[in-house]
Amino acid sequence: MAIEINGSASQGTPRPGQCLRTFLREEGNFGVKKGCDGGDCGACTVHVDGTPVHSCIYPAVRAEGKAVTTIEGLSKGGELHPVQEQFLEAQGFQCGFCTAGMMMTAATFDDEQRANLPRNLKGNLCRCTGYRSIADAVCGHAGAHSGDHQHDAGADVSGAQSVAAVPATPGQLGDNVPAPAGQAVVTGTARYALDVPAEQLPGLLHMKLLRSPHPHARIVSIDKAPALAVPGVVAVFTHEDAPQLLFSSAQHENYTDDPDDTRVLDNVVRFIGQRVAAVVAESVGAAEAGARALTVQYELLEPVFTPQEAILPGAPAIHGEKDGVFSRISRPLQNVVAEVHAELGSVADGFAAADFIHEHTYKTQRVQHVAMETHASIAWLDEDGRLMIRSSTQVPFLVKRTLSRVFNLPPESIRVVAGRVGGGFGGKQEVLTEDLVALAALALRKPVQLEFTRTEQFTATTTRHPFTIHLKAGASRDGSLTALQLNVLTNTGAYGNHAPGVMFHGCGESLAVYKCVNKKVDAHAVYTNTVPAGAFRGYGLSQMIFAIESAIDELAIGIGMDPLEFRLKNMVRPGDHMLSTTPEPEEDVHYGSYGLDQCVSLVRDALDRGKERYRVAGLDDLGPDWVVGEGSALSMIDTVPPRGHFAHTRVSLEANGRFAVDVGTAEFGNGTTTVHAQLAATALATTASKVTVRQSDTDLLEHDTGAFGSAGTVVAGKATLGAALELATRIQTVAASLTGAALTDCRLVDGAVQCGDRTLPLTEIVDAARLQGVRLATDGNWGGTPRSVAFNVHGFRVAVNTGTGELRILQSVQAADAGVVVNPRQCRGQIEGGIAQALGAVLYEEVKVDDAGRVTTDILRQYHIPSFADVPRSEVYFATTNDSTGPLGAKSMSESPFNPVAPALANAIRNATGIRFGELPIARDKIYLALRDRTTAPV
Repeated sequence: MAIEINGSASQGTPRPGQCLRTFLREEGNFGVKKGCDGGDCGACTVHVDGTPVHSCIYPAVRAEGKAVTTIEGLSKGGELHPVQEQFLEAQGFQCGFCTAGMMMTAATFDDEQRANLPRNLKGNLCRCTGYRSIADAVCGHAGAHSGDHQHDAGADVSGAQSVAAVPATPGQLGDNVPAPAGQAVVTGTARYALDVPAEQLPGLLHMKLLRSPHPHARIVSIDKAPALAVPGVVAVFTHEDAPQLLFSSAQHENYTDDPDDTRVLDNVVRFIGQRVAAVVAESVGAAEAGARALTVQYELLEPVFTPQEAILPGAPAIHGEKDGVFSRISRPLQNVVAEVHAELGSVADGFAAADFIHEHTYKTQRVQHVAMETHASIAWLDEDGRLMIRSSTQVPFLVKRTLSRVFNLPPESIRVVAGRVGGGFGGKQEVLTEDLVALAALALRKPVQLEFTRTEQFTATTTRHPFTIHLKAGASRDGSLTALQLNVLTNTGAYGNHAPGVMFHGCGESLAVYKCVNKKVDAHAVYTNTVPAGAFRGYGLSQMIFAIESAIDELAIGIGMDPLEFRLKNMVRPGDHMLSTTPEPEEDVHYGSYGLDQCVSLVRDALDRGKERYRVAGLDDLGPDWVVGEGSALSMIDTVPPRGHFAHTRVSLEANGRFAVDVGTAEFGNGTTTVHAQLAATALATTASKVTVRQSDTDLLEHDTGAFGSAGTVVAGKATLGAALELATRIQTVAASLTGAALTDCRLVDGAVQCGDRTLPLTEIVDAARLQGVRLATDGNWGGTPRSVAFNVHGFRVAVNTGTGELRILQSVQAADAGVVVNPRQCRGQIEGGIAQALGAVLYEEVKVDDAGRVTTDILRQYHIPSFADVPRSEVYFATTNDSTGPLGAKSMSESPFNPVAPALANAIRNATGIRFGELPIARDKIYLALRDRTTAPV
C-alpha cells in the first residue's frame, strides 16, 4: 500500500530499513529536517494519522496505508494553520531549522497540553531562541513585549525600558519588523543547504568518511579494493589523491591569523575521529558500507591528551615535523601553537599594596555548538565547468578563497552559495566539508553531497576551547583593584584552527574592562591529541570572564564591599584607556557609546524589584532546606574583530518600485537579513516589506568576510546603510531633473519622491533614469574600523537546596548596551538565546573525552542541551545609548549575551552557599558533594 503524504499517494516505495524521514525528503518534503537521527531533537516531527512522531526513528514501512502530514501539508487551501500564524506573528524562531518540527508537535495540543509546555515540548529542542518566543507562539501571546517578564511572583512591568533612542517608524529603525523569511520558515519552504530537488542535481552521489580509531598514528597503507567492490561505490579518496598544501580549516579575513597545520587528507592522524578516507557512492548506505570495508594499516604513535602534559619536556610533538615559521606555529616541538607574555606596571607592587589577595585555578570545559543543522555541503560542476559549492557556512566568500588556494583554482572558477543556515555559533566558520566534496566533484565531474551525522558533529568537528586559568588578584580596602595576574593554558586539540585568535581575544576585553595599573598575562595555546577546538560564541571571552568575574566577587567579599559597588568603582568609563596586554590601547577601538553604568543599574534595580515581588507574593520563604543568593557579572566586547572585517553590499531600485539589497552575509538566526532590510528602508523612506534581500552568494558581490565576530550589523549593515543613502541621493537627483526643483526640495516618501507640490512615483523615476543613463544601483563598502565596545551585565537570584544540591533560578536578568536597537524583539531574542546556551554551558553541557582520547558524549541524549523546561524566563533591558560608529547608532549583540552568564550564576551560588565553584560545569552532583563537604575554599 502506498503512503499518503499531505493528501496524495507517495510516488516511491520505502527501502528495507529506511526511516520515514529520509523517505519523506526523497519525496520532496524538505521541511522534514535532520537534527539527530536518534529521536532526540524533534526537528523531523510529522503526523502519522494525526499523531506526532519523530520520523527519524519511525520505519517508513509502518506508514504504508496511513496518512502522513508534513509541515508542507499543515496549511489547507492556501490558509495557514493557526499554529503557523501564531509562530509567524510571535516570530517564534531564529534560524528556523527546528521550527517545522516544533509546529507539528504544537499543532496537536489542546488547552491542557498548552498549559504544560515544559512537559509537552520536551521532545523538541531549539538552540537559538531560548524558548520564550516559542512559548509566546504556541500560547498565542504574540503581543508580549520586552518589559512583560513573567515570574512565579507575577509580571514585572515596572522596569520596562525604552529600547530605541529614536521613535520607531513602522518598517524602519526601532520597529519589530518580522523576519523576511518568516512565511517560508513556517510553511517549510525555506531552503537550507541540502534542500535541493533531485531533478536539479541528476546523478547526485553521496560521500561518507572513514575516521581514525586512533588518537595518534601514521597511515602505512590503505587498501581501497574491498570498498570499491561494494555495489554502488564509485570512488575512494585518500591522502594520496588529495592536495598536500597545508592550510587551516579556520576562516578569517587574514588567513595568516591561523596556523597552516591541516591537509584535506593527511597521512598522519592526530585525534580519534580524524578523516582518513572519503568514499563516494550512489547512496548513503553504499558509501557507509564502502567506508567500513576499507583496510587501513597504521603505525601507532604516542599520544598526549592534556595541555599540561603536552608542554612537558619530552612530550610527543604532535606537529613536530612542521616548520614553525612557515606554518605560523610558535613552538611546534613543544606543542605550543601561540603564546602571549605581557606585563603592565608591576604586579609584584600591586600585590604588595593589596589588603586582600584571591588566588585560584579556574577551569572551563569543552562545549559543542549543537547547531541543529549539521555540517553539510554539495559540490558540482556547472555547464561551464565552474566548481559550484552549496554549503551550510557562515563564511561563503572565505570558503571560496580557501578552495582556490587548496586546489590551485582561479577564484572566478568557483562559486559558493549558502542557503538558509540552521545555526552556527562559530562552528561554521570552518572548512570541514567543502574541501572534500570539491575534491570528489573535480575528480568525478559529478555532483557529490556530504552530510555529517550528529555523532560526527561531536567527535570530528570543533568545540569551545577548554581553558585552565590560574588567577591571582589583589584589592585594597578602599575598593581599588591593585593587581591582576593570569596564567592561561588553552587546549586547542589536534589542530590550531582559531587557537591564536581565541587566546588573544580571551585575554583582551575581559581584562580591559577593568582599570588596574598592574596586569600580567602569560598564555599558551597548546596542541593535544583530542578533538579540535575552534570558534565558539564569545571567542575566548566567556572562559576568561568566568574566571575574572568570579575573582572580582571574591575580592569584594574579601574587603567587605558590595560586589556591584566594587565593579562600579573599578570598571572603565569614557576617557579611561582599555588595556589588557599592551601598554597602549587598540588605536581603532573607541567608546562609540557607553552604557555599562546603565546596565549595572538596570540589573541591580530589577533584582531589587524581583526580591520585593517574591516577598509580597509570600514566596520568599522556601523552607529550612533552602538558601537564597544573588550574583552578577559584567562583560565588554569589541563590536568588530581586529585587523579588518570587510563587507560589500549593493542597493538598487527595481522597475516595480521595490528595492533590492545584495549582501554577502549569511542568515543563520543572527537576524542580519531583517537588519539590512530595516536599515535600507530607513535610508530610503520606505518599509522593510518593500525591500528584498539577496545574500550569501559569492557571485552577487566582490567580497564579504562573513557572519562572525558579531559583525553582521556593524560591518555589513554599515555598508548597506552607506549604499542606501547614496541611492537615495541619486533618486532625488533624477526627481529634481524631472521637476526643476532644487535637490534640497526633493525628499523620498514611501513609494515616491515629493518635490514641492509634485509627487513622482518611483516607477516613473526608474523610467527617467533609464533614459538619462543613470544607474539606480549603488555599492557600499565598509572595512570594520573604527570599532566600538558593547556591554552586557547579568544578574541571578537563585535558591539552593542544602540537602540535595538542587538549584532553582528564581530570577534571571540581563541588561545590554546595544546602542540604538534596530529591532527590539529580534535583539531580545538574540539575548535570550545566548542566555539559554550559556546556562547549558554553566550547568551541564560538556564534551567528555576519556583517557584514550575518545569523545564519549557523542549523541544528544548523552549531551544535555537546554530543553524548554530547563530555561527560565529572563528579563531583558536595554541601555539608552547611540553609538557614533555603528549604523544609525546600533551596536553588535549576538555573541556578547553569552559571556557574563556563567560567572553571574556562580556568584549567585557562592552568595547563597558560601562555596566558590571554580570549574565548569556546576552540575547538581558537584553542588551536592560540595555542600556535603561544606567548605569556603574554592571547589
